[in-house]
Amino acid sequence: MLKTNVGNLDRMLRVVVGAALLLWFFMDQGTGFWHYAKLIGLVAIGTALLRTCPLYSVLGLRT
Repeated sequence: MLKTNVGNLDRMLRVVVGAALLLWFFMDQGTGFWHYAKLIGLVAIGTALLRTCPLYSVLGLRT
């Protein structure tokens, strides 16, 4: 099982930022790299739901 390394405040921020990026993605009908880069919001929401962040594991961080 994955170790929990994302705290409650970090989780809330990830959900808010991730939702904002996804909302921006769907509201803006642009094209190109920067338009699709907004889909990183899915990663933010996923790490918040799973309460684990692979980058934090590599860096040895916990929040």
